[in-house]
Amino acid sequence: MVPNEADQAVGIIQLLGHFGWTWVGLFAADDDSGDRFLKALELTFSQHGICSAFTERIPQQANTYSKHGASNIRLRMQLRSTDGKANAFIIYGETWTLIWLSYFMHWENPKWKEKGSVAKVWIMAAQIDVAFTTLNRGAEVNILQGAIDFVLPLSVCSNSCHSGYQKRKKEEEKFCCYDCAPCPEVEISDREDMENCFHCPKDHYPSTGHDHCIPKVITFLSYEEPLGIGLASAAASCSLVTALMLGMFIKHKETPIVKANNRDITYTLLISLLLCFLCPLLFLGRPTKVTCFLQQSAFGVTFSVAVSCVLAKTITVVLAFMATKPGSRVTRWVGKKMTNYIVLLGSLIQLGLCMVWLGMSPPFPSLDMQSLTKDIIAECSEGSITMFYLVLGYLGLLSIISFIVAFLARKLPDTFNEAKFITFSMLMFCSVWLCFVPSYLSTKGKYMVAVEIFSILASSAGLLGCIFFPKCYIILLNPELNTREQIIRRKF
Repeated sequence: MVPNEADQAVGIIQLLGHFGWTWVGLFAADDDSGDRFLKALELTFSQHGICSAFTERIPQQANTYSKHGASNIRLRMQLRSTDGKANAFIIYGETWTLIWLSYFMHWENPKWKEKGSVAKVWIMAAQIDVAFTTLNRGAEVNILQGAIDFVLPLSVCSNSCHSGYQKRKKEEEKFCCYDCAPCPEVEISDREDMENCFHCPKDHYPSTGHDHCIPKVITFLSYEEPLGIGLASAAASCSLVTALMLGMFIKHKETPIVKANNRDITYTLLISLLLCFLCPLLFLGRPTKVTCFLQQSAFGVTFSVAVSCVLAKTITVVLAFMATKPGSRVTRWVGKKMTNYIVLLGSLIQLGLCMVWLGMSPPFPSLDMQSLTKDIIAECSEGSITMFYLVLGYLGLLSIISFIVAFLARKLPDTFNEAKFITFSMLMFCSVWLCFVPSYLSTKGKYMVAVEIFSILASSAGLLGCIFFPKCYIILLNPELNTREQIIRRKF
C-alpha cells in the first residue's frame, strides 16, 4: 500500500533524532507525492532542531533500485557531501523511502567492512530500507540490526559546543549551523550545545573553564590573620600607653604642669582616647548584631568627646589670655564650668545624632555577594547612609573648629603655648580623616575595615602624641622643669 507521508515523517524524525543527525540531504521524487513528503518533513524538521542541507528532486524516470538510478543518486551524494558535513541522506520515491549514509568519510573503519544483509526497519506504515555501501566494494552492509555494534558517521552542520561555550548563530545560514563562543567572564554553561550561558547563583562564581560554579568563601577581617593581629596589637599597645599616661598624670596631679592645663579636661581626654584605641576591636572578627550596633556609634561618641576636650582646651587658652588684659569682661567665662559646658555640648550633639541613627535605621550585619568575584564579604551595613555621614561630618566640623581656634592662638605668650601642640595635633587629625573618606570608598571587604581601623588609630595617636608626649617628657625625664616658674617661662 502507499505509505502516509505524515507518518513517514514522524518515523524518520525519530530515527534521525536517535542518532543525532541534524544536517540531512533530501532527495525526493519530482512529483506530487514528493511535494507532500517534503512539505511534511521540512515542517517537522524545524520543530525538532533538524535542518536540510539541500533538497534535490529526482526525475520520475530514475529508479533508485535500477543500476543507472542508483549510480546517478550516488554521484549526486558524492558531490553534495564534499564539505564533510552532510553524511545522512533521505531518498524518497513514490512507494519507498531510503535513508542512505555517506561512505566518503568513514569507509576505513574495519567494522564497515563486515559482511551483512540489508535491514528493513518499519516505522508506522512506511517501509524504510537502511543501507550503506563501502568504497572498496559494492556489497551492502547491514547498519541496523536492533542493536548497533559500530559507530555511525555524524551528520551535523556544526560540531557540538562543549561546556563553557554557547552557540552563536552564523549569519545568513540555517539555525543548525553555528559557531561556539566562550561564555562571558561572569557566566557559565554546564552542558553541551547550550543556546546561552547563564549566571551562577549569587553565592557562587564561575570556574576557570566556565563550565561549573564554585561556592564563594565568606571573608572578613579576623583576629587570626596577620593584618588582624597587627591591628589588634597596635590597638592594645596604644590603649596600654594611654592607660599608663593617665596613671602618671593622676600620680603627678599636684604638679604645676598637670594643674596648668585643667586636670579634669586632661583626664577626660585621656579616657576618651583610651576608648578610641579600644574601638577598633569592635571592627575585628565576623560582624554580629551587637558589634554592628556599637561600632560606628561608639567610635563617633568617643571621638567627639576627645575633640570636644581639645576644643575646650583651645578655647580656654584663648579666654585665659584675653582675661589677662586690663578691664577684660571675659574673666567670668574662664573656669571649669566653661570648659565642661563645651565638652558636654560637643559630646551631646553627637550622642543625639547616634541615638537618632540607632533608633531610625541602625547598622546591621549583612553579606555582600557582588563586590568581589570569589568572596562573600561579611560586613556591617550602615543602615542609614545619611546618618553615617552626618556623624562623620559633625566630627569633622568639631575638628576644623578646633584646628582654626588653635591656629589663631598659636602665637600666644609662652605660658599658653599648648595651643601650638593642639594645632599640630588637629592638623594631623584632619589630614588622616580627609584621606580616610576616598580610601574608605575605594576599598572593599576586609581592607575597607582595615582602612577605618588605621584611621582611628592614627588620628588618636596623633592627639595623644602631640598633646601629651611633651608633658610626659618633662614629668619623667626633666622633673626640674616641672615648677611654676619654669612653666610660665618655658615652652612645653
